[in-house]
Amino acid sequence: MRDTPTTDPITLEIIQSALQAAADEMFAAMRKTAMSAIIYEVLDMGTGITDGQGELAGSGAGIPAFVGVLDKAVQRILEIHGAAGAIEPGDIFVTNDPFYGGVTHLNDVIIALPVFAEGQIVAWTANIAHWNDIGGMTPGSMSTEARELYQEGLRLPAIKLFSRGEPITPVIEIMKANSRLPDYLVGDMWAAVASVRVGEKRLLELVQKYGRAVFVEAMARYMDYGEQVTLAALRKLPQGRFELAEEQDDGRIFNVAIEIANDGLTIDLRDNPDQDVYSANVSADGARVASQMMLKSVTDPESVCNGGSFRPLKVLLREGSLFDAKPPAAHSFYFETEVRLFDIIWRCLAQHLPGHLSAGHFASICGTVIGGPHPDTGRHYTIVEPELGGWGAQTGRDGVSAMFSGFHGETFNCPAEISEARNGLFVDCLAINDEPGGEGEWRGGKGIRMDYRVRADGNFLTCGYTRSRILPWGLEGGREGSPNYIEIRRTDGTCERIAMTTGLTVNRDDVIRVVTGTGGGYGDPARRPRGKVLDDIRDGYITPERAREVYGVEPD
Repeated sequence: MRDTPTTDPITLEIIQSALQAAADEMFAAMRKTAMSAIIYEVLDMGTGITDGQGELAGSGAGIPAFVGVLDKAVQRILEIHGAAGAIEPGDIFVTNDPFYGGVTHLNDVIIALPVFAEGQIVAWTANIAHWNDIGGMTPGSMSTEARELYQEGLRLPAIKLFSRGEPITPVIEIMKANSRLPDYLVGDMWAAVASVRVGEKRLLELVQKYGRAVFVEAMARYMDYGEQVTLAALRKLPQGRFELAEEQDDGRIFNVAIEIANDGLTIDLRDNPDQDVYSANVSADGARVASQMMLKSVTDPESVCNGGSFRPLKVLLREGSLFDAKPPAAHSFYFETEVRLFDIIWRCLAQHLPGHLSAGHFASICGTVIGGPHPDTGRHYTIVEPELGGWGAQTGRDGVSAMFSGFHGETFNCPAEISEARNGLFVDCLAINDEPGGEGEWRGGKGIRMDYRVRADGNFLTCGYTRSRILPWGLEGGREGSPNYIEIRRTDGTCERIAMTTGLTVNRDDVIRVVTGTGGGYGDPARRPRGKVLDDIRDGYITPERAREVYGVEPD
């Protein structure tokens, strides 16, 4: 083993690339072994590697907003356990608590493993995934009506799950006893453990080959490089202070002020509403994750992404506000507030960075939780589905149809065959949403319409959709998009339209119709070429009547 650091750029590049490969292998291991479709099909997870101090050194695939959680979780574990010398080789930690490094909500469980070399922690391997049920007042552990975190499920406050390589059985039994789906919980837990152990193995191979000092130096230099990439990109952006206020579906006003300078980007979120009475709160670290994602989007989205990339970012928060909630604030539907934050930063910057960003997209996770007794077995089932929607148009390009939101990217929709085989429902329809909206010189992408038909009495629906009243915004004269919502179509012929609900009873043959929005248009619709309008009519994106009304085009 070599102990002398090297500045050889080839060696450093090999190690840096190997970190990325290890994080990707961790992702593959978790995907192949998980029990829940939300993980192995939807890929509602993320993997990453940090240095010994918890700074992100390598990120795997998965939801960007999840990968951005992992370094913060590791840093909180170090804060709690590191000073006391309570971290040993073979230990594995678990956290899901937004006030103990969990960042998001209790369903999103983080597993983290310290990697030791020569008696020192040189790195951490970590992953995060949505577990279907962690207890709490409602099946699926998500409620729009929860008023305290205690109501949302079992809190795991950055505790040891394994000690010196051995599982701590009482902790696992407590977790099982609090879940309505204990076998799924245990299966997903072991998948996460396998993932971090695969990462540990690959990192130790690198240390063995190149030496601990060289390995540590490679991570440090990689993060320094990430910082320089961000700073170079900031120098190319317009300098100054930009502000935006936007009304939300519930009437509240969200405010953001952004200052771009050569040496950094500051996002000021202090002037925002107090924390929510219910479960739409965001932790301080959650607000930082949304801000980090937008920083990366407007600087250098296609190259290196690590802890150094975000050193030039400063986020100003007010404790007790919606974006920096104090305990014991509920967090079940944090993601709808966080995607709103992501979108308002996007909207603020899009007006000043022409060509960088598209018009507004459907900008909702559209979290849909359905469950109840399975009609064939009587066993409880729960599905958790984010939904696809339409993206906004941009200069020279129509918006993308049926894609997850920017905040929730790098995931997949669950195939109808999997939903029907594993759960007590049918998927009768998955189609492009043909509602009007998003017209422009370049039109917004379309959302979807999907019908879940329930197969047994006594099932339930919980959901949280935003952009149901305030529509996706257009740019440069483009039209607004269309809303996100759910229709409950009962067997008696009645129909109810909702955006937020908890535990709504649905019975056999009732249809839960998901409708997601079309993204905003870009540019004056009058400038859209006639041929493109005719193509849209042919492809079913617009009706002949709407073409006459908005584009002034008479179909052939």
